Amino acid sequence: MSAPGAGEIRAGEIRAGEIRTEEIRTERLDLLPLRVAHAEEMAAVLADPALHTHTGGTPATPEALRSRYRRLAEGSPDPAVSWLNWVVRFRAEGCLTGTVQATVTGPLAEVAWVVGTPWQGRGIATEAARGLVDLLGRRGVRTVVAHVHPDHRASAAVAAAVGLAPTDERHDGEVRWRRGI
Repeated sequence: MSAPGAGEIRAGEIRAGEIRTEEIRTERLDLLPLRVAHAEEMAAVLADPALHTHTGGTPATPEALRSRYRRLAEGSPDPAVSWLNWVVRFRAEGCLTGTVQATVTGPLAEVAWVVGTPWQGRGIATEAARGLVDLLGRRGVRTVVAHVHPDHRASAAVAAAVGLAPTDERHDGEVRWRRGI
């Protein structure tokens, strides 16, 4: 039997675009597919400069977020990669509180999360990340990784809570956390 040719999919492989940003509902949260219309509210959610302590940069304006969200909505320029992005709505308060995202390449997903300062310490990041990782597992992703700054204890706690473990690998000074599903 010959090896699959370019463009052929082996059993169990994930094709780009197979996983979509469908709405995810958890106990307290709605993870909504990211839309350009979310930029204004998200600019306020992400406005605290302290959110950039470990990641660098500064808070984005609504205009900058609209531009970024447009690019994200267009999708990855690499047909083998899927960009998946959600905003996190906290139902009890009826407002957006953060984002979760995944970059999926075959059976591997790199995930990230951020929750605005006023909503931190309530388990929102953990619940949102768990909802995302659970969806990825149901859609055939077998390995999930996240990059966490070594001094960011809260993000490390989220990674651990969703079953990721730190590795000896570093990427841009951050610790690579990994979980096989």
